[in-house]
Amino acid sequence: MQASYISYHLELKHPFAIARFSRTSTPVLLLKLSHQNVEGYGEASMVPYLGENYHSAGLFLQKVDWNRFTHPFNFAEIVSYLDSLEAGNPAIKAAIDIALNDINGKILQRPCYEIYQADPARMPVTSYTIGIDRAEVLKEKVADAKDFKVLKIKLGSVNDKELIQTIRSVSDLPLYVDANQGWPDRGKAIELIYWLHDQGTVFIEQPMDKNDLDGNAWLTGRSPIPILADEAVQRLGDIDKVKGAYHGINVKLMKSGGMYEAHQMILKARSYDMKVLIGCMSETSVATLAGIALAPLCDWVDLDGPYLTKNNPFTAPEMQNGKYKTEDLPGLGLKGVPANLFRP
Repeated sequence: MQASYISYHLELKHPFAIARFSRTSTPVLLLKLSHQNVEGYGEASMVPYLGENYHSAGLFLQKVDWNRFTHPFNFAEIVSYLDSLEAGNPAIKAAIDIALNDINGKILQRPCYEIYQADPARMPVTSYTIGIDRAEVLKEKVADAKDFKVLKIKLGSVNDKELIQTIRSVSDLPLYVDANQGWPDRGKAIELIYWLHDQGTVFIEQPMDKNDLDGNAWLTGRSPIPILADEAVQRLGDIDKVKGAYHGINVKLMKSGGMYEAHQMILKARSYDMKVLIGCMSETSVATLAGIALAPLCDWVDLDGPYLTKNNPFTAPEMQNGKYKTEDLPGLGLKGVPANLFRP
C-alpha cells in the first residue's frame, strides 16, 4: 500500500456562521492510496473548531503502517488499529477509511452503496445549509439553493425568529434547523420549538449544550418535532450515552472516522428505534460521495458540501429533483480527478 496526500484550502461561496463560530474556508487533506495498481481517494475535512489541522493530520499519517492493509480489508480491525495509534483525529481516520472503501469497491467491481446494501431508490432529498447572516445575504443564499427541495437553517443567535421570518419571506420550502447548542434556556427553547414547528420545521439538531443531557431530554419529551443529537454523538459508543435523550442522531463521516463506523452507527441507532440524519462538514466530492453511499439508509440527508464551495477540484455529484443520483461505478464513483492533483 502506498500513500500520497496534499493539503487543500476549500473556499466557501459565502462566509459561514453558526451559533459560536464563523469562517470563510476549510482546510482539507486529500489522500490517495494505491494497492496493487488500484487507487482509492479519501478526504479529511478539518473544520478548525474541532481541533484537527494539516500538521496533526500529517503526523498521524506518519504513524500508519500501510503494510497492514491487505485485501480483503477487515474494516473493524482497521478502525481498532487506527484508534490504537492515537485517540481523536476522526477526520484523518475518515480519509483513510474512505480511500480503503473506494479501493474495496474497485477491486470487487461494485459501488460502495451496493456493498453497504443502500438502495438508491430510497435516496432522500438533501438539504442546502444556510448559515447565520444579514437579511440580504440570507436571501441571496436562498436563491443559490434553487435546485434544492429543503433548506437547513443555522440558528442559535439572539434573532432566530427574525432569521426564519426572512427565509419565509422568500421561500416556503421545508426547513431543517440546527441550533448548534445555542439555546441555554429550556423554557425559551421549547417555546421556540413550537413556533418553528408552525413555520414548517421538520427537525431540530442539538438545541442545548451537548453536556446538558437532562435539558435535551426534557425538550425531547415535549417537542412536537424530532430532536437530534449532533455534537453529543461523535462515534459509535456515544449512542448508548444519549439513548432516550434524543429522537435521533446526526452521523457525519468526519466525526465517526469514516464509512464503516458511520454504517455501524446507523445500524445501532435503528436498533434503538432512533431517526438518522447523515450530514457533512465543508467537503469536496470525495467525502460527499462516501456519504451518498450511506444516505439511502437514513431518514434525512444534509450532504451539500460541493454546492457550498467555490473550488471543489472534482466533478460534483449529480442531483435530480433534490436527490443525489447514484451511478453504477465501482467504489465511490469519483469523477474528474485532475491529472496533476497528487503530483510530488
